[in-house]
Amino acid sequence: MAPKSSLDREYDVRDEAAPSAYQREIYGAFRKPAISTKFSEWERLAKLKLPEGNYNYVHDSAGMGTTCQANVEAFRRYKLKPAALVNATRRDLSVKIFGTTLSSPIMCAPVGVQNIMHTDAEEATARACEQVDVPMILSTAATRTVEQVASANGAGQRWYQLYWPKPQDEEITVSLLRRARASGYTVLVVTIDTFDLGWRPADLDNSYLPFIWGDGCQIGHSDPVFNARYDAQVAADARPLSEKIGEAWELLRRPGTMYGALQLLLHAKRIKKSQAWLNVMNSGTYRTWPDLELLKRYWDGPIVLKGIQTVEDAQKAIEYGMSGIIVSNHGGRQLDGAIASLDALAAIGNDGQVKEAIKQHEFTLLFDSGIRTGTDVLKALCLGAKAVLIARPFMYGLAIGGQKGVEHVFKCLKGELDNQLGNMGKTSVKELGRSDLEIWEKAML
Repeated sequence: MAPKSSLDREYDVRDEAAPSAYQREIYGAFRKPAISTKFSEWERLAKLKLPEGNYNYVHDSAGMGTTCQANVEAFRRYKLKPAALVNATRRDLSVKIFGTTLSSPIMCAPVGVQNIMHTDAEEATARACEQVDVPMILSTAATRTVEQVASANGAGQRWYQLYWPKPQDEEITVSLLRRARASGYTVLVVTIDTFDLGWRPADLDNSYLPFIWGDGCQIGHSDPVFNARYDAQVAADARPLSEKIGEAWELLRRPGTMYGALQLLLHAKRIKKSQAWLNVMNSGTYRTWPDLELLKRYWDGPIVLKGIQTVEDAQKAIEYGMSGIIVSNHGGRQLDGAIASLDALAAIGNDGQVKEAIKQHEFTLLFDSGIRTGTDVLKALCLGAKAVLIARPFMYGLAIGGQKGVEHVFKCLKGELDNQLGNMGKTSVKELGRSDLEIWEKAML
């Protein structure tokens, strides 16, 4: 019997519900989309929409911005190598992390003070994440409470990110973890590169720090343990009235304008309480590896360290029983002049101890810092990341269109990832590996 020709073969039909179908939806509307599909336009439109200080707080980074620049430029050095004539008609973006299957390897990074981008803040992001099936990681620096965001997120997947209070405030740490657990947050993400705020010239030049005015303090201001401590501290203030008046007068003189002084006067109580919370959340006290035992005692789920940049620290995370790490340099907002996060991922993902821990299903490797497109996601996955976190892109979407803006950004990223996975000749993100990349060192010159 003669073999069947290719014309007789039954071919797959593409999945009309796949993320890349968003492309056809846009074309089928016969008009320009309400929001661009380009990162550069999200950035530009957000800048037009926001006050200078608000935009700079999200856009700018530490020092001269060399780490942030390195993060983005690193992706240009890694080139994808597509395979031809592969049946990649139907593709699978799903990944399994900590026993839960996610529809794609794209997650919403923990970004604080979202009300400076849009009045609906984290609640808009939480609703958007549920709508487009993207896990949300809530920041301790949120402008909504743990409980409010959980309610807005509904049946969505959500993790909780901790800015770790100093040892003297351990009871507050425990309270935050209990609240998160009670509200359905399943994974604890501990940020370990921000015990002290980075040196950020754009914010310093504008004397712009949202926390001083109470933005990003809502989780603290709603915490029963913190409130009890703060109330006791206020009640115990036995200084004479003259000293308190002198302190207030000195504070009112700082802005140098009547308007500034009036703003301080109107919000004096909130400012004072916010400074107390900032001393808890960003105390300048640096934690050490043995302190992780406390978190393991009070959190019964997976714990992930965010801010790892070296092979040695990745190995330590394994040795200390962490469930995973996020290879991240905080988007270049902390240490200027650091290596690109993607280069750190390349080294960590290729380490024998790390690979063995992943193989034994004892360790999960995640990534953030520098991702702007779905193709960037592909490259991070090739270098060993199980999933990636998105920050600035969704924040710009939030500024432009609130919940719908966030949904659009994630739809674009998921759609492009799906589309480009097919163009790589892959049927699943699980097929991606280092052999699918070529490094162009010349691009570094």
